[in-house]
Order: sequence, then C-alpha cells, then structure tokens
Amino acid sequence: MPDEKCPDERSAALVGLTDEEVAERVAAGRTNANTDVKTKPVRQIVAEHAFTLFNGVNLALAVLVLLTGQYRNMLFMCVVGANLLIGVTQEIRAKRMVDKLTILTQKEVTVLRAAGELQIAPSELVADDLMRLAHGDQVPADAVIVEGFVSMNESLLTGEAKPVSKGPGDELLSGSFVDAGSLVARVTRVGAEGYAARINAEAKYVKVVRSEIQDTLRAIIRLGTVVLVPLGLGLFLRSWLMDGGSLNDAILTSVAAVIGMIPQGLVLLTSSVLAIATFRLGRRMVLVQQAYCVETLARVDTLCLDKTGTITTGEMEVASIIAAAGSDEGEVAAALAAIVSANEEDANETARAILRHAAEKGVAATPATRAVPFSSARKYSGCVTIDGRALVMGAAAFVLGPERVGEADALATAFDATERVLVVGECPSFSDDDAIVGEVRLLGCVAIRDEIRPTAGQTMAYFLEQGVELRVISGDDPRTVSAIAARAGVPEADRFVDATTLTTQEALDAAVDEARVFGRVTPQQKRELVQALHRRGRTVAMTGDGVNDVLALREADCSVAMASGSAAARNVSEIVLADNDFSHMPEVVAEGRRSINNLQRSASLFLVKTVFTAVLALVCIVMPPYPFIPIQMSLLSTAIIGIPSFVLALEPNRDRVSGNFLANVLARSLPASVAIVCALLAELVVGRALGHSFGEISSVCTLLVACVGIALIWRISLPLTPLRAALLVLVGAIVALGCTVGAPFFEIVGFTGSMGVVVVAAGAVAVAFFNWMYTRSLSGFASDERFLSLVRRVEGKHGDR
Repeated sequence: MPDEKCPDERSAALVGLTDEEVAERVAAGRTNANTDVKTKPVRQIVAEHAFTLFNGVNLALAVLVLLTGQYRNMLFMCVVGANLLIGVTQEIRAKRMVDKLTILTQKEVTVLRAAGELQIAPSELVADDLMRLAHGDQVPADAVIVEGFVSMNESLLTGEAKPVSKGPGDELLSGSFVDAGSLVARVTRVGAEGYAARINAEAKYVKVVRSEIQDTLRAIIRLGTVVLVPLGLGLFLRSWLMDGGSLNDAILTSVAAVIGMIPQGLVLLTSSVLAIATFRLGRRMVLVQQAYCVETLARVDTLCLDKTGTITTGEMEVASIIAAAGSDEGEVAAALAAIVSANEEDANETARAILRHAAEKGVAATPATRAVPFSSARKYSGCVTIDGRALVMGAAAFVLGPERVGEADALATAFDATERVLVVGECPSFSDDDAIVGEVRLLGCVAIRDEIRPTAGQTMAYFLEQGVELRVISGDDPRTVSAIAARAGVPEADRFVDATTLTTQEALDAAVDEARVFGRVTPQQKRELVQALHRRGRTVAMTGDGVNDVLALREADCSVAMASGSAAARNVSEIVLADNDFSHMPEVVAEGRRSINNLQRSASLFLVKTVFTAVLALVCIVMPPYPFIPIQMSLLSTAIIGIPSFVLALEPNRDRVSGNFLANVLARSLPASVAIVCALLAELVVGRALGHSFGEISSVCTLLVACVGIALIWRISLPLTPLRAALLVLVGAIVALGCTVGAPFFEIVGFTGSMGVVVVAAGAVAVAFFNWMYTRSLSGFASDERFLSLVRRVEGKHGDR
C-alpha cells in the first residue's frame, strides 16, 4: 500500500524553488501567463466599429455640408453617432461580463517554495514550481505528480466524463480537475507550451462573422460608395458649372443625393434591433458577445452538441440499486449513505450523486466513528459506523478481489452497459492504513450514470420541430454518448461512430453523411467535422464548455458556451449561457427570428430610398434639377422610413426564417422604387412645362414619395392590427404637419392649384402601379433563380457558401 502520511509530513520532505530561482525563470519568460484565449480589448472593439466604410463616407459628407454653413442639413450624422454608440456599448458590456465570469471562476493555486507555502494566481506559476492540489481544484499548468494518488476529471480536455486514476510519475494536463484525493505536482510546461494553451493558440485566428444582414449592409454600402462618387460628382458639376447654381447649393444637392443612396437608417435599425435582442436575452442570463450571431442562430439548420455540460449537467446520478442475496435495496442504500456521509468533505461526483439519491429517498445515514477516504490506489472508500459495522464501496476487483468479480457481474446484468457499476459490501474491519481486513460480504451494486438535463428532451424536441438536424460530438465512448443522446431525445442516436477509426478525410466525410453521434473525437476532429458540414452547405451552431471544444466553437457559424466551462470556450463563443441552462437556446432562436423577420420587412423601406435616389441622381445629371435637399430627405427618412421601421421591427414574430435576406427585401422595395422614380420623372417633366420653381418641384416630389411610401407601409403591414393602423395614421399626420406647420423648416413651399393636380394625378397612378408590381414581385422575384443569382453577385458571394 502507498505511504499514507499526512499532507504536512509528506510536503515537508519536498523543497520548492527559492526566490532567486523563481526570479531567474520569470526573467527567462518561463511563466504561466497568456494561456487562455482573451476577449477583445476595448480599443479593438471601438476601432472595429469606428473605422468602417459607412462611417468614413458619412464623415466626408458631413465635412462638405459643414463648409456650406447649413448645419441643420447635418442631422444625418445623428444616425451615424447613435449607430456607433449602440454597437460599441453592447459589445463592451458583453466583454466585461464574460471577463468578470473568468475572474469569478479563477482560483488561486497553492505552491510550495523554499520560503514556505504561498497562494498565487495561476499566471504567476513558473516552471518547476511545486503545487498542491486537492479535490475540486483545476490543474493550472501541465505537471507531473510527485506525491499523492488522485482521481482526475479530464472531461474539459477529452469530453470523457469517466474519472482517470493517477499517481506519482503520472502527467497532469492543464484544464483537468481533481475529482478525488490530493497531490503535490511539479510544473513541467508553462504558458504557451501547455496542453490547453496549445489548443487555445490554434483558436486565436480572427473568426469571420457569418451574417446575411451584415453581408447585405456591407454590399449596399460598398456598391453605393462605388456608384455615389461619380453620381455625386456629376450632379455637383452639373449644378455648379452648367446650371449656374452657387457652390453651396451644388454641394447640398449632391450631398442630398448621396445620403439617399446610403441606407443610414437601416444600419441604425439593425444595430438597435439586435441590441434590444441582446438586452432581452441578457435578462434571461444569456450573454451575447457578437450581436449578429442572433441572426445566424435563427438560420441554423444543424446543431452540434457536446455531451458533457450541454446534454448532461456535468453531474452524476444514481440509475438504480440492486441487492445481493441476503440483503435488500434499503440496506444497500443505507450502507451507501453511511459511507458517502462519513467522507462528505472529500465527496467526488459519484459520492454527491449518492448523497442526493439518499436525500430524495429519505434514507438516513448511520453516523460513523471512522472514515476511510477514497484513494485512486485502493479504488474504494468506506467507514465504520457507530454500531461497529465496517462498510466499503468501490470497484469490484478491489473490494471483492479478482476471483469474486463474477458475483458483481451477475448482479450487474440488469444495468446498462454505459453505466458505471460500484459494489457495496461489509467487511470485518479496516487496518491502520485503511486496508480491508477479512472477506467482504457483498450487499449489492449501485449503477451511476451521467445526469441528463431535465429540459434536454423539451429543447431537443423544439429544434426537431424547427427542422434543425442534431449531431452529438463528444470525446467520450461512442456507446455511452449514443445511450445518453437517445435518453435526451436525439433521433437516430443509434447511428454512432468511433472517431478513432476515421483516419482519412474520406472516412470522415462518409461518417458525416451517415452518423449522428460521434465518440472519441479529438479537438482537431471536432473542427474537421464542422468544416465537413460547412462543405455540405450547412449553417452550423456548436455548443461546448471545454478546452477540447474550442477549435470547433471557433469554426462554427454560431458558438454557444457554458459559463461553468473553460475560460477559453467562453471567450471564443458568441453566446455564453451564464446560468449553464441549455434550455435557453429556443429563446435565443425565437429572439433571432423576431429580429430577422421584422428587419426584412422594415429594410424594404430603407432600400426604397437607396434605389430611387441612385436612379434619380443618374437621371438628373441629364435632366436637372435634382429635386431634394438634405433636410427634406430627413423628413421622408423619419416619417416614411424611420418610425415605421422601428415599430414594425419590434413586433412579436416567430415565423421561420427563409430565403435570402437581400432578395426578400428587394422583392418588397423594388416596386416602390420604380413607382417613385416614375412619379418623380412625371413631375420633373410636367413641372418644367408648367413653370414650377425648384422649391415647387421639390415640394411636389416630397409629397409623391410620401404617397408611395405610405402605400408600401400599408402593404408590408398586412394584415392590419390596431397598432399597424395607428402607425399609418401617425405617418400621415407627420407628413401633413411637416408640409404645413413645419413647412419653413423643411423648405416646403405653399401649394398652388397646378401643384395639387400633379400630386393627386401622379400620386394616384404611382400608387396603383406600385400595388400591381408589388403583388407580382412577391410571387415571383424572391424565388426566381436569375434574380437570386444577381443578388448573390451584389453581395459579392458568386456562388460561395
């Protein structure tokens, strides 16, 4: 039997590093710093939101308006500032909450040095340090055990929940936990050399956010920037040099056209809607680190689940108890309760499961006069009760002896092959060094298994109803994972594969097509499985909590981590479940669907302005004047676009997300854009014939845009609800007030008879034309392959995933 001296006696024989030796290692950089994936620094977050093409274009336009002295025409910069503030605030808030979780979950480590025993941060460890770890401690750096026998939990590294017994000379990997026992270990690898740090280092490449909304916005701004420069310059030169206008008027006319081509409000609306979604989810203990991932998760068609911590709680439970001949289940349960209660201070997951079972069944534990703690060398624990009974629990081969294992096997035939079986017995006594004395009488067996989350079945059912395919990827034994997946409600869980057999790319690809459960998967294979799903056109979400999940979490379109998992998993994931409750996932999907479906509807209002102003600018280079100034565009943007879009975007909406975002938006917006351009052309031609001044032309054009805009709001609001009907009334009232009470501010002139005739006639025809085109567009455009091909080209995808 191993030496069972007390920890203080054992440690006294060990001499740690001196202060000089520590200083040498610190100077040489042999410290345990920078082992985790970090969240973005604040300056990077600010820079990513501030230095964008959208902000740059708007800033340049603001400078031009500033030169004219017409400061009220700079109102569009409020949108830019609000968008920047919302984006930066939301991301910094999420970063700080995740950083706080890392601090809260980080424990100091005990080191033995020549100067004595110290408590230091894991980052202050140096190579060759002696560290003392006990039950529940996480290994902060790769090390070799010097003293002690322990049971290790390596599930965050391998995904396998089964404890691993280790003793002197065995290696400990950073990121694993001491499940039972205590030890002293010498640090062998620190910093980037450690096992966990090496995996984390592979995950530090920049993850590209996959978002159709973001791709659409970037494509529009990119295309708009290419188009607006020649159009804006053409309008400016025409107005200043050929039409004899003043420099200030030429600048304002050009800026008005360019601003109309940039969907500023859509950018702000998207940021606002996603910020509201992240706030709502935050109240449900769901931290969203990247706002656009809310959209991505709503589009997910494949969900890859890690077993430990996702489907299971990470804890164990008693599956069943079977009594041997001459005993009954109650006696076995009482013996178990007595043993684990006597060793409660050093209870591992198995012991805690038995304690919970005893409490649920109302089994009282007989007080003990002596405790025999678990040792990974002995493979059993025990106690001596006040009535003199010596009870023992552990592995059959160590409790009964190799020759009597068959007795336990005969009882265990009723247990599932994936359950862990322990035997319970009574022996005459224990020796001074806790060895079993005499022959053990077998009382019975207890089966321990992973505890399934109570809400797992309901959550799985939700995703299946939504058409999401479920895959379970784990480092555990494939049979165990398959059994757990089946209990959790994962369909076709019997289609499993052992990933150790997937030695070629072809074998892995074939397994992706056939299997639904993957066991014995390495961290690199997890990433390769996600990549294989991507090659099949899948939008993949991945859940995980361990170091072994980091690479796959980084690769997935949307990654979800548990707060109780490794800091690296939290930091690389877009979503962190702060209360470790996987049942929040349907809420995240529902929030994403509400956001995206409503944004698709509202975005059509913004793209109407983008399209018609670009076409109108091109026309007005040949047939001036351009009929708007920035302040009039601000009125239209507020009444026809801004207010309706925000109201519609915040409505409840749980419809499935389908189709391409830009295609769906253009199918609604193009009919309105065409109708508006036709109406404005009519006014430019008729107004010139009737001798209308620039002020009269711009006033008529403002009303014509409002007429078609209100018609579009009506169509996208069907079926009408009291809220939507009130919205239509409000929009009409704002336009009416802007053209009457606020006419001087918005530079709307008094209406003459000829102006009224044009507004009524052109407006009625434009609205009728719009309604006809809108009906045809919705039924054909969004699904037309030629139209979709054109949309993909605009987005810059050219057939890419």
